[in-house]
Amino acid sequence: MSSPVWHPFTQHGLEEPIPLIERAQGAILHTADGRQIIDAISSWWVTTHGHCNPRIMAAIAEQTTRLDQLIFAGWTHDPAERLAHDLCAMTPPELTRVFFSDSGSTSVEVALKMALGFWAAHDPARQAIIVMEHSYHGDTIGAMSVGERGVFNQPYEPLLFDVTTVPFPASGAQQQTLDTLEAACASGAAAFIVEPLVLGAGGMLMYSADLLAQMRAICARHGVLFIADEVMTGWGRTGTLLACEQAEISPDILCLSKGLTGGSLPLAVTMASEPVFKAHYSTDRARMFFHSSSYTANPIACAAANANLAIWREEPVRERIATLIGWQTALLERLSALPGVVRTRQAGTIIAFDIEDRGESGYLSDIAPRLRQHCLDKDVLLRPLGNTVYLMPPYCIEEAQLAHIGNVLADGIAAIG
Repeated sequence: MSSPVWHPFTQHGLEEPIPLIERAQGAILHTADGRQIIDAISSWWVTTHGHCNPRIMAAIAEQTTRLDQLIFAGWTHDPAERLAHDLCAMTPPELTRVFFSDSGSTSVEVALKMALGFWAAHDPARQAIIVMEHSYHGDTIGAMSVGERGVFNQPYEPLLFDVTTVPFPASGAQQQTLDTLEAACASGAAAFIVEPLVLGAGGMLMYSADLLAQMRAICARHGVLFIADEVMTGWGRTGTLLACEQAEISPDILCLSKGLTGGSLPLAVTMASEPVFKAHYSTDRARMFFHSSSYTANPIACAAANANLAIWREEPVRERIATLIGWQTALLERLSALPGVVRTRQAGTIIAFDIEDRGESGYLSDIAPRLRQHCLDKDVLLRPLGNTVYLMPPYCIEEAQLAHIGNVLADGIAAIG
């Protein structure tokens, strides 16, 4: 009997095999037929401390006996209150308000609505959103609007709003990015949204912390709200808790999700500065922030996030990250010597490179499905972005497991060459 499930980013017409996973522990996924597969991409970048982390699982189990769900419009609960206070303590002090949602995409939707709401109260003419070329911010309508336009959102073009785009700051062209951003901000834009240091789904494109700081300064100079989408880059992926730390900046609005619960349950927050909050603060109910979802600040998800924050406070997470960075650096050096491997790059625990492709390059490159299947056959979960290959494992991965991933990758690159 065929499955009725319609999977995301999956062309079912190709009839590619879909493994059935029964359980997971650490960096290992256990299949129904007894295989052990190494999760080299943290199950789409969410799993930080490893699958089924005991502390997070215990917090979830305990919370299920106390409170499962509560309307969050005009009501509250302790897991959300504790989480909000602790997030404010861990992030830049300028971020004083925490709005809960369900996913990275919704955290971006919330951020955009906050920014437009801010200007509706101060200068309604400021409505333009500035974005960076090759960005990805999610698959809801607003998030797609501020992301790269391409094959994955072309059918929905009539629904997307117009944006102002600045070029990606490729090596040697950084000044063009800064000049374009300066001109766009000077024209009276509302906000600039950016993935700090690493553009994820756009091809793991990386740029410097110095450039991030300069872009933040341009926005501040013109009063343009700076939105940092740290859905992927947050929670240690780039080597620090937030990528923005490396540029020593604070955004006006910050989007967090994925690793917020250690990757265990869906939860997101959009953190805002006090001026953004105050723009919606009034005795006039028509000026309230009109956004919610049924499961806003779900208590069980908040309990998981609280356990994650406790792990960051009480365990040597940063040391684990530093160790993984060293292993990744050595692995990337090894892979860079392989024929066809070009444009190697690293940001913290993330390494990436491109494979020279004689056919169609970009997201639809034939390299992706061929290499993905090769790795699956060798018990490694990998999901290349076209001809871009990246590794983003959980912080608990063992050196021997990472070495196995390297061996499988080397064989796979040779096989598809």
